[in-house]
Amino acid sequence: MMRTAVITIAHGRHAHLRAQQEGLALSAQAPDDYIIVAMDDPEIRDMAPPFATVVDVPSMPLGLPLSRARNLGAAAAIAAGAELLIFLDVDCIPGQSLVGGYADAAGRPALGRSLLSGPVTYLDPHGVDGYPIGTIGELDAPHPARPAPAPGELARAESPDLFWSLSFALSVETWGTIGGFCEEYSGYGGEDTDFGYMAASCGIDLVWVGAARAYHQWHETSTPPIQHLDDIVRNANVFFSRWQMWPMRGWLDEFRARGLVTGGVGTEPARRRWPRE
Repeated sequence: MMRTAVITIAHGRHAHLRAQQEGLALSAQAPDDYIIVAMDDPEIRDMAPPFATVVDVPSMPLGLPLSRARNLGAAAAIAAGAELLIFLDVDCIPGQSLVGGYADAAGRPALGRSLLSGPVTYLDPHGVDGYPIGTIGELDAPHPARPAPAPGELARAESPDLFWSLSFALSVETWGTIGGFCEEYSGYGGEDTDFGYMAASCGIDLVWVGAARAYHQWHETSTPPIQHLDDIVRNANVFFSRWQMWPMRGWLDEFRARGLVTGGVGTEPARRRWPRE
């Protein structure tokens, strides 16, 4: 069997991280390694379970180093002997078959060089007793904007735009082919779409694995995510310089409509309008 490593990057969200750990403890197939990359958060080392490896990463002047954190997490997993890297967002509780589902798919000769991703359900706020980790599968309602094959089924994706970093897996060999996440990005947005495009440019298929289900814990957010405006504008320009197309187009459109951003259309650089006119 493939040696597996679950990798999660975190800054805060300690309650969500604990719920993720509870979910992993109930996995039908436990991961061989659990790597937690703590981004400018020394408290995570104290709350990590004994079987976890914690990697500390300082923040960057422009924001959290999401790309670098994932790359360092992968490096730690590979150093420990991992053959399959499973990346799980800190907000995600794994379904009981997630680890085994990814391992089974990655072990199929036809899929060994694929980028694998699993359906994710966005949960409502939990009650006073928290989420029912042991029966979390009963809340299954995958996000409609992504493929959601049934458990035991697989589906190839047509576009790299469908890739997301909430839950995905790939072999160490495939990771090396892609080259990891581009560290030109800092803060929120764009780096995961870039990774999907890098995979596609290497001839690597994106395959959705029905057995690898995860459950995203609720947290407050805004649409569009104005709190990440500076990051999104900056990273959108990085993405355009690499791929000659604009990512996060829906968000850029909404920011322009609100008078927060100019550009980001054609070849005109995206710029934050400050002070707002």
